[in-house]
Amino acid sequence: MQLDTLKRHTPRKKSVPVGRGGKRGKTSGRGTKGQRAHGGHGIRPEMRDTIKKIPKLRGRGKNINTGHQAIARVVNISKLDAAFESGAAVSPKTLVANKLVNRDGGKLPMVKILATGETTKKFTIEGCIISPAARAKLEKAGSTIK
Repeated sequence: MQLDTLKRHTPRKKSVPVGRGGKRGKTSGRGTKGQRAHGGHGIRPEMRDTIKKIPKLRGRGKNINTGHQAIARVVNISKLDAAFESGAAVSPKTLVANKLVNRDGGKLPMVKILATGETTKKFTIEGCIISPAARAKLEKAGSTIK
């Protein structure tokens, strides 16, 4: 066996010459004359006319979500009364541990305590927003709010 007698198992694909030959020549696949034939300026897409008629939505742009307050998770006094013992510390961390609220994207959530329900237990509350009615009920029960 000689190197010059070796043959490939799969022969190379050749472009078959047709007519005056070649794949790209003369008009290079652009037809003949006119706006479409020349380089540079083409015909703009039909959809663009429709898009340009729609009014621009002006406003916050790419910063649309910045500057908005995070939504606080709501916990009622009745839930605190059921989940915690008297004298317990109530904070977002302990509320997540007792599964009263879920984590907010891996971070501790902002928590607001509302006045629905009653309690006689004393709590130490810190790091939570408290509605005025809930504050009155908790202070009446003897809770301390930090």
